[in-house]
Amino acid sequence: MEACFAISPRGEHQAIPERDARRVSAMRRLAKARLEYCGLAALADDVELIVSELITNAIEHSHGTITMTLGLNNGLLSLEVKDGSGRRPQIQRPAEDAESGRGLILVQAITEQRGGSWGCGPDGTNTWCTIPVGAGRGR
Repeated sequence: MEACFAISPRGEHQAIPERDARRVSAMRRLAKARLEYCGLAALADDVELIVSELITNAIEHSHGTITMTLGLNNGLLSLEVKDGSGRRPQIQRPAEDAESGRGLILVQAITEQRGGSWGCGPDGTNTWCTIPVGAGRGR
């Protein structure tokens, strides 16, 4: 499954328009529906959170088109978000009272807890994760 959408042009420090912010929940719902269709509802909560974090990052740091791909191959669920930004995402170490900056920490924790992995492409234009199907929490 692949979903692609363009985001509104904006300056470096301009707020994200509401129309673009709503894309996050739309992509979560789409991923959940696809997982349920494929009989993988047990992964839905974790995948929804991963989708939310990766799509949010893409919207915040990109200025063009975003593509989300969700697939199943050889017992692995794969999720990829392409944003074309060329900015390699990095795990942040935010202050305890910071209101943001924990998204990739969550992605890493969830994928590792499920026995999967995550990363980004060498050119920084995509972020991905894989989760073994049937993998339980706390593996």
